[in-house]
Amino acid sequence: QSHLAETGGGLVQPGGTLILSCAASGSVVDLDYYAIAWFRQAPGKEREGIACISRGSVVANREDSVKDRFTISRNNADKKVYLEIRGLNSEDTGVYYCAADGSAQHWWCADSWTRRDHTWTFWGHGTQVTVSS
Repeated sequence: QSHLAETGGGLVQPGGTLILSCAASGSVVDLDYYAIAWFRQAPGKEREGIACISRGSVVANREDSVKDRFTISRNNADKKVYLEIRGLNSEDTGVYYCAADGSAQHWWCADSWTRRDHTWTFWGHGTQVTVSS
């Protein structure tokens, strides 16, 4: 059973915008206490990190160019973390996952958050995004 749930995926036309949400599933997890990251797994490819947001809302992007089209944010009032994706193209097709890190410091995502061997406390089951006309 996953403690995280991603929503907002679907079929979207190229050039469109999508906002994905990550929320706790059930009452066990309070996202306020976790750094949260979004990952994408494109068909036939490895899962890769996109962006991470710390408990203190400091953002770490996998690379600078990510911020051109992706924005991660969190709303502690509704206890969700969002990923806005702009200018969608076919390469954005894939399953998008959120993950929670309970060991990260308040202000920073772990330096290792993009590494495959980084340990995440929880993963969601993912939400499918398909970009097609």
